[in-house]
Amino acid sequence: MSIAVSIDDLPRVLDERGPAAYLVTVRDTRPHVVAVSVAARDGLLVVAPGRRTGRNIEDRPLVTLLWPTTDEHPKHSLLVDGTARLSDDGEWLEITPTSAVLHRAGGRRRRFEPDDDQP
Repeated sequence: MSIAVSIDDLPRVLDERGPAAYLVTVRDTRPHVVAVSVAARDGLLVVAPGRRTGRNIEDRPLVTLLWPTTDEHPKHSLLVDGTARLSDDGEWLEITPTSAVLHRAGGRRRRFEPDDDQP
């Protein structure tokens, strides 16, 4: 089960999760995933983009940030969707969050075990 996180509560949740996340952008028709360090500033989420990430958001500014489960937070990953743009100086990617959810790890899917019969 997923738990919605309000944008107003996002800074508190990010403090709990820490800055390390994955940023998902779209390159042509393929996802592009990079590890980033996220800071919250004035209602924005700010990361330092690489060249490819910067180019990706020029045409496709919708992005997702993912904080995976950890030992401290084993039950839910955090997903934040937003709209990204390069800062005026081109040094930072500024993401305006549009939605956030704590997504239950594992869901309803059965985990594959190496001993399972393969089709």
